[in-house]
Amino acid sequence: MHGWVPILIMIGLGAGFGAFNIIASHLIGPHKPTPEKLAPYECGMPPVGDARERQSVKFYMICMIFLLFDIEIAFLGPWVLALRDLGWPGFFQIVVFFLILVVGYIYIWRKGVLDWGPQYDPDYQHAPTPGPAVVKRYRYGTRN
Repeated sequence: MHGWVPILIMIGLGAGFGAFNIIASHLIGPHKPTPEKLAPYECGMPPVGDARERQSVKFYMICMIFLLFDIEIAFLGPWVLALRDLGWPGFFQIVVFFLILVVGYIYIWRKGVLDWGPQYDPDYQHAPTPGPAVVKRYRYGTRN
């Protein structure tokens, strides 16, 4: 049971911190909601358009590629710590691993997956008309 005490303490602290923040937000938070306060907040810009609009497949490809190369870096950490025990065979294994990843990176680069912009996107039809959020963004902080 002595090994579980620190874990139970951390769980208790985490739950207590969460409960404290929820209770504090109800006590300190705004009590007179207005339509402006209830509107969705997205990075300081009012939302424009439908949230369910179609995304380009390129967006999902970039996400998957990011995850692939991010996991590669996650594998690199334990390998660095175990390098002395692995010796030369471990070194050559990681070199082969990186060569495979470099070949994949060169492949996606040559296929144009990393090219951004409307001139490279086959799903791009026309430029969207600027809505009030776009106009407001460029006038924000000026005296126009």
